[in-house]
Amino acid sequence: MSHPAGPIWESISGISRFAALATMAELGCADHLAEGPLNAEELAIRCGAHAPSLRRVLRELAGMGIVRSAGQDRYELTADGSSLRSDVPDSTLPAVRMIAEESFWYALGNLPTTVRQGRSAFVERYGPLYQRLGQHPEVGQIFDTYMTSRAMPFAEQVAERYDFSRVDTLVDVAGGKGHILAAVLHANPRMRGVLVDLDHVVPGATAALTAHGLMERCEVLAGDFFAQVPAGFDAYLLASILHNWDDQDAERILRRVREAIREDGRLLILEMVLPDEDEPHVGKDMDMRMLALFDGGTERTRQEYSVLLEKTGFRLTEVFDLSAGASLVEAVPA
Repeated sequence: MSHPAGPIWESISGISRFAALATMAELGCADHLAEGPLNAEELAIRCGAHAPSLRRVLRELAGMGIVRSAGQDRYELTADGSSLRSDVPDSTLPAVRMIAEESFWYALGNLPTTVRQGRSAFVERYGPLYQRLGQHPEVGQIFDTYMTSRAMPFAEQVAERYDFSRVDTLVDVAGGKGHILAAVLHANPRMRGVLVDLDHVVPGATAALTAHGLMERCEVLAGDFFAQVPAGFDAYLLASILHNWDDQDAERILRRVREAIREDGRLLILEMVLPDEDEPHVGKDMDMRMLALFDGGTERTRQEYSVLLEKTGFRLTEVFDLSAGASLVEAVPA
């Protein structure tokens, strides 16, 4: 039954529903239910949980369509619930676990403090995000898994939607484990790739690209995009990079790329490009997380990207819409 003040009460209820979802993810319920229905007592034993409490969570999840009743006090996974299994392609488990992680939960819960003071309450308590990930490997592992699962669909779409026929070498700036670079190289066998990232990322990137069978066509370099970007190549990719930084720092990154890129080269920016209108957009949800987690991190509109690019010696030429609210922005040296 809907409430008269629909959007507000839907948002309030959404917190409770996400808490139930986070509980299911953290306890691994979907993996335990993968082989068939279980009652609350049986599932609690497998999950190491308190059966009466778990029963109440299952009741909420059933109302959400994540599980459904399968007889007396028994529950089974729905198709949506099956996406929370750890062993399925495009699993949603990493995303739920990441947002429910203690410090992320704190960041979103303290968004009013962040907005009031203009500084991230998360950063004040935990330090910069990537510093925390490095200091707490268990959180870093959750984040890496989440970013990998998030990158895969975009990687395939970038490789399919963009015409790389005129690109000899793609430089993936701060490319992590190179999932997008690997997808592009697999789709374009004549291309070569360069991945540049911080020192501690290089071993993982090398291992991942080796597993893809691409190291003969790739070079992995250590570097800091605020200082220098490998020069002389014809295409550069910034994937989920600029939204981590305010305009001043984003301009610094873009200027390093402008110094490095050939005059006939192309810059590709993979981000969520926000609409100017009031319509709902997943990028606006993401922007709240950027506001909560970073001092200065922000999602931007097409016009804001255009201005940012013009300031740093580029001209925006095209925006390709991808799924899940993402876009690929193409720019060329001005």
